[in-house]
Amino acid sequence: MEAITYKAIKKNEEINLLIEKGNDMLGVLGYTEHSAKHGAKVAETAGKILKDLGYGKHEIELARIAGYMHDIGNSINRHDHAHNGAILAYGILKDLGMPLKDAVTIASAIGNHDEKTGTAVDIVSAALILADKTDVRRNRVRNRVIASFDAHDRVNYAALSSKLTVIPEKKVIQMELELDDSMSTVMDYFEIFLERMLMCRRAAEVLGCKFKLIANGSKLS
Repeated sequence: MEAITYKAIKKNEEINLLIEKGNDMLGVLGYTEHSAKHGAKVAETAGKILKDLGYGKHEIELARIAGYMHDIGNSINRHDHAHNGAILAYGILKDLGMPLKDAVTIASAIGNHDEKTGTAVDIVSAALILADKTDVRRNRVRNRVIASFDAHDRVNYAALSSKLTVIPEKKVIQMELELDDSMSTVMDYFEIFLERMLMCRRAAEVLGCKFKLIANGSKLS
Protein backbone atom coordinates (compact mmCIF):
# COMPACT_ATOMS: atom_id res chain seq x y z
CA MET A 1 0.00 0.00 0.00
CA GLU A 2 1.27 3.48 -0.86
CA ALA A 3 2.21 5.84 1.95
CA ILE A 4 -0.40 8.46 2.90
CA THR A 5 1.14 11.76 1.79
CA TYR A 6 0.48 15.37 2.71
CA LYS A 7 -0.32 15.99 -0.96
CA ALA A 8 -3.05 13.34 -0.85
CA ILE A 9 -4.43 14.64 2.46
CA LYS A 10 -4.81 18.14 0.97
CA LYS A 11 -7.01 16.66 -1.77
CA ASN A 12 -9.10 14.45 0.52
CA GLU A 13 -12.79 15.37 0.22
CA GLU A 14 -13.77 14.28 3.74
CA ILE A 15 -10.98 16.25 5.40
CA ASN A 16 -11.66 19.36 3.34
CA LEU A 17 -15.39 19.20 4.12
CA LEU A 18 -14.61 19.04 7.85
CA ILE A 19 -12.24 22.01 7.58
CA GLU A 20 -14.81 24.00 5.58
CA LYS A 21 -17.63 23.24 8.01
CA GLY A 22 -15.47 24.17 10.99
CA ASN A 23 -14.42 27.43 9.38
CA ASP A 24 -18.03 28.29 8.52
CA MET A 25 -19.16 27.60 12.09
CA LEU A 26 -16.38 29.74 13.56
CA GLY A 27 -17.35 32.51 11.17
CA VAL A 28 -20.90 32.48 12.54
CA LEU A 29 -19.47 32.63 16.08
CA GLY A 30 -17.22 35.58 15.19
CA TYR A 31 -13.86 33.75 15.27
CA THR A 32 -10.88 34.38 13.02
CA GLU A 33 -10.38 32.40 9.82
CA HIS A 34 -9.56 28.70 10.28
CA SER A 35 -9.82 27.64 6.64
CA ALA A 36 -7.81 25.26 4.48
CA LYS A 37 -5.51 28.23 3.82
CA HIS A 38 -4.66 28.40 7.52
CA GLY A 39 -4.23 24.61 7.59
CA ALA A 40 -1.87 24.69 4.63
CA LYS A 41 0.18 27.53 6.13
CA VAL A 42 0.51 25.66 9.42
CA ALA A 43 1.41 22.47 7.54
CA GLU A 44 4.14 24.11 5.50
CA THR A 45 5.57 25.94 8.53
CA ALA A 46 5.55 22.82 10.71
CA GLY A 47 7.34 20.86 8.00
CA LYS A 48 9.90 23.62 7.49
CA ILE A 49 10.68 23.79 11.23
CA LEU A 50 11.59 20.10 11.31
CA LYS A 51 13.43 20.29 7.99
CA ASP A 52 15.53 23.24 9.16
CA LEU A 53 16.41 21.33 12.34
CA GLY A 54 17.59 18.32 10.34
CA TYR A 55 14.76 15.86 10.96
CA GLY A 56 13.94 13.17 8.41
CA LYS A 57 11.36 13.17 5.62
CA HIS A 58 8.99 10.89 7.53
CA GLU A 59 8.72 13.19 10.55
CA ILE A 60 8.38 16.20 8.27
CA GLU A 61 5.50 14.54 6.40
CA LEU A 62 3.71 13.65 9.65
CA ALA A 63 4.05 17.26 10.86
CA ARG A 64 2.60 18.54 7.57
CA ILE A 65 -0.36 16.18 7.75
CA ALA A 66 -1.01 17.10 11.40
CA GLY A 67 -0.75 20.78 10.48
CA TYR A 68 -3.29 20.55 7.69
CA MET A 69 -5.78 18.51 9.75
CA HIS A 70 -5.34 20.16 13.16
CA ASP A 71 -8.58 22.17 13.15
CA ILE A 72 -11.04 19.58 11.79
CA GLY A 73 -12.59 19.27 15.27
CA ASN A 74 -14.12 22.72 14.85
CA SER A 75 -16.67 21.03 12.58
CA ILE A 76 -18.18 19.50 15.73
CA ASN A 77 -17.73 22.33 18.23
CA ARG A 78 -15.15 24.95 19.09
CA HIS A 79 -15.14 23.65 22.65
CA ASP A 80 -12.84 20.62 22.87
CA HIS A 81 -12.02 21.01 19.17
CA ALA A 82 -8.51 19.63 19.68
CA HIS A 83 -9.75 16.42 21.27
CA ASN A 84 -12.60 15.98 18.80
CA GLY A 85 -10.17 16.65 15.95
CA ALA A 86 -7.74 14.04 17.25
CA ILE A 87 -10.45 11.36 17.35
CA LEU A 88 -11.70 12.30 13.88
CA ALA A 89 -8.16 12.34 12.47
CA TYR A 90 -7.27 8.94 13.89
CA GLY A 91 -10.36 7.35 12.36
CA ILE A 92 -9.83 8.96 8.97
CA LEU A 93 -6.12 8.11 8.77
CA LYS A 94 -6.71 4.56 9.96
CA ASP A 95 -9.41 4.09 7.30
CA LEU A 96 -7.02 5.44 4.66
CA GLY A 97 -4.54 2.73 5.62
CA MET A 98 -1.93 4.80 7.42
CA PRO A 99 0.30 2.76 9.77
CA LEU A 100 -1.27 2.86 13.22
CA LYS A 101 1.86 4.29 14.87
CA ASP A 102 1.81 7.26 12.49
CA ALA A 103 -1.94 7.79 12.87
CA VAL A 104 -1.53 7.82 16.67
CA THR A 105 1.35 10.33 16.43
CA ILE A 106 -0.74 12.70 14.32
CA ALA A 107 -3.83 12.29 16.53
CA SER A 108 -1.73 13.01 19.62
CA ALA A 109 -0.30 16.17 18.05
CA ILE A 110 -3.77 17.42 17.10
CA GLY A 111 -5.14 16.56 20.54
CA ASN A 112 -2.41 18.60 22.22
CA HIS A 113 -2.35 21.74 20.05
CA ASP A 114 -4.78 23.87 22.09
CA GLU A 115 -3.16 25.91 24.86
CA LYS A 116 -6.03 25.32 27.31
CA THR A 117 -5.49 21.57 27.55
CA GLY A 118 -2.40 20.59 25.56
CA THR A 119 1.38 20.80 25.41
CA ALA A 120 4.18 19.58 23.17
CA VAL A 121 4.75 15.87 23.77
CA ASP A 122 7.04 14.99 20.84
CA ILE A 123 8.64 16.62 17.81
CA VAL A 124 5.51 16.45 15.62
CA SER A 125 3.29 18.11 18.24
CA ALA A 126 6.01 20.69 18.94
CA ALA A 127 6.27 21.68 15.28
CA LEU A 128 2.47 21.86 14.97
CA ILE A 129 2.14 24.09 18.04
CA LEU A 130 4.85 26.51 16.88
CA ALA A 131 3.40 26.74 13.38
CA ASP A 132 -0.18 27.22 14.57
CA LYS A 133 0.40 29.70 17.38
CA THR A 134 2.59 31.97 15.28
CA ASP A 135 0.09 32.30 12.39
CA VAL A 136 -1.04 35.77 13.47
CA ARG A 137 -2.10 38.06 10.63
CA ARG A 138 -4.58 40.76 9.75
CA ASN A 139 -6.35 38.86 6.99
CA ARG A 140 -7.51 36.15 9.42
CA VAL A 141 -9.92 38.65 11.01
CA ARG A 142 -13.38 38.28 9.46
CA ASN A 143 -15.18 40.97 11.42
CA ARG A 144 -15.08 44.06 9.19
CA VAL A 145 -16.46 46.48 11.81
CA ILE A 146 -13.40 47.71 13.69
CA ALA A 147 -15.53 49.40 16.36
CA SER A 148 -16.94 46.00 17.35
CA PHE A 149 -13.59 44.17 17.55
CA ASP A 150 -12.99 42.04 20.62
CA ALA A 151 -9.47 41.75 22.08
CA HIS A 152 -8.49 38.84 19.81
CA ASP A 153 -9.74 40.62 16.68
CA ARG A 154 -7.83 43.75 17.63
CA VAL A 155 -4.54 41.97 18.19
CA ASN A 156 -4.82 39.86 15.03
CA TYR A 157 -5.81 42.91 12.97
CA ALA A 158 -2.86 44.83 14.40
CA ALA A 159 -0.41 42.18 13.15
CA LEU A 160 1.06 43.72 10.02
CA SER A 161 3.48 40.82 9.63
CA SER A 162 4.73 37.77 11.52
CA LYS A 163 7.70 35.64 10.59
CA LEU A 164 8.99 32.43 12.14
CA THR A 165 12.69 31.70 11.64
CA VAL A 166 14.71 28.68 12.69
CA ILE A 167 18.40 29.35 13.44
CA PRO A 168 19.80 25.80 13.78
CA GLU A 169 23.37 26.78 14.66
CA LYS A 170 22.12 28.82 17.63
CA LYS A 171 19.35 26.37 18.54
CA VAL A 172 16.85 29.23 18.33
CA ILE A 173 13.31 29.42 16.95
CA GLN A 174 12.42 33.08 16.59
CA MET A 175 9.15 34.87 15.92
CA GLU A 176 9.34 38.42 14.58
CA LEU A 177 6.10 40.35 14.91
CA GLU A 178 5.26 43.79 13.56
CA LEU A 179 2.24 45.37 15.24
CA ASP A 180 0.27 48.48 14.31
CA ASP A 181 0.61 50.46 17.56
CA SER A 182 -2.53 52.43 16.80
CA MET A 183 -4.54 49.19 16.98
CA SER A 184 -2.73 47.17 19.62
CA THR A 185 0.35 47.53 21.79
CA VAL A 186 2.91 44.83 22.51
CA MET A 187 1.45 44.61 26.02
CA ASP A 188 -2.01 43.99 24.53
CA TYR A 189 -0.51 41.15 22.50
CA PHE A 190 1.01 39.57 25.60
CA GLU A 191 -2.20 39.96 27.56
CA ILE A 192 -4.08 37.95 24.94
CA PHE A 193 -1.42 35.51 23.80
CA LEU A 194 0.75 34.88 26.88
CA GLU A 195 -0.46 31.28 27.18
CA ARG A 196 0.32 30.69 23.53
CA MET A 197 3.82 32.13 23.83
CA LEU A 198 4.54 29.97 26.88
CA MET A 199 3.29 27.00 24.89
CA CYS A 200 5.69 27.93 22.07
CA ARG A 201 8.57 28.10 24.55
CA ARG A 202 7.79 24.58 25.76
CA ALA A 203 7.48 23.34 22.15
CA ALA A 204 10.85 24.84 21.23
CA GLU A 205 12.41 23.10 24.27
CA VAL A 206 11.08 19.75 23.05
CA LEU A 207 12.96 20.45 19.81
CA GLY A 208 16.11 21.31 21.76
CA CYS A 209 15.80 25.03 21.07
CA LYS A 210 14.99 28.32 22.74
CA PHE A 211 11.96 30.35 21.64
CA LYS A 212 12.54 34.05 21.12
CA LEU A 213 9.95 36.71 20.36
CA ILE A 214 10.80 40.04 18.80
CA ALA A 215 7.90 42.53 18.61
CA ASN A 216 8.35 45.84 16.82
CA GLY A 217 12.10 45.38 17.01
CA SER A 218 12.25 44.71 20.76
CA LYS A 219 13.34 41.35 22.16
CA LEU A 220 10.71 40.11 24.58
CA SER A 221 11.88 36.60 25.33
